[in-house]
Amino acid sequence: MKILVIGSKGFIGSHCVDYFSREHEVWGCDVVLDYNSPDYIFIDAVDSDFLGLFEQRQYDVCINCSGAANVPFSLEKPFNDFKLNTLNVFKLLEAIRKHAPQCKFITMSSAAVYGNPSSLPIRESQCCMPVSPYGYHKVMAEMICEEYSRHWDIQTCCLRIFSAYGPRLRKQIFWDLYHKILRDEHPCLWGTGHESRDFIYISDIVRIIDLAITHSAFNGEVVNVANGKQTEICEVAETVRKVMGTDKTVSFNQAFRKGDPINWEADISVIRNWGYTPTVDLEQGVKMYIDWIDKRD
Repeated sequence: MKILVIGSKGFIGSHCVDYFSREHEVWGCDVVLDYNSPDYIFIDAVDSDFLGLFEQRQYDVCINCSGAANVPFSLEKPFNDFKLNTLNVFKLLEAIRKHAPQCKFITMSSAAVYGNPSSLPIRESQCCMPVSPYGYHKVMAEMICEEYSRHWDIQTCCLRIFSAYGPRLRKQIFWDLYHKILRDEHPCLWGTGHESRDFIYISDIVRIIDLAITHSAFNGEVVNVANGKQTEICEVAETVRKVMGTDKTVSFNQAFRKGDPINWEADISVIRNWGYTPTVDLEQGVKMYIDWIDKRD
């Protein structure tokens, strides 16, 4: 199988390249210059033109891991966020429609499309109520995938990633908390500590992407990618503190950041029916992630 990974230098994309290269022909594509990888395609970050990718070579699957997964960025620069998370999906699908209509397209969406859901666990059928420009742009990208599937029979699937973490991720809660514990005498996080997320380790995410290639209906389908368990941020803080072996106490500032949802827990019936079972629990994942940070630093 020939697989093209867009955003191959990023967090999820780089892990996809490593995983799928074991058994398949894999090409990476990103905005970072790389003179050492033979199966890598550089693309301009300012005016990305994806037509050439599919003119030069036929792929069986295109996995889109590109974009900006950053709520504050979407609030500060909404048009840039729109271009990265929405317009580029349209441009990719248009290139596939013109030059590779048999290519399966899997794109990384986000739990941000749900905003603050009316009930938990969150099912894919629930109404999308995003609370950030990032969430709105991901909804738009999903609609574009449905459009191309419905009108031109392009095979599309949108994976709604919940709270992903693991090696190579240099932002978000675990990264921030680790460095605050090292740096600050009294580390402090946003919120009350009772906000919750549904965390999933990167190796499990990539396994689900693999399952999607085989099991998705590819009709514009949207699928939750999570472990079906909500964990409060105060528990996350305690787990990180325990793994780091520190006696520092983590406090919370009782303030809320604009665009941040409160509680998430996913219904993962779809991926369970595909054959998915979690392999990395939170404490295991935190240990592996912090070990990577320690070695990196």
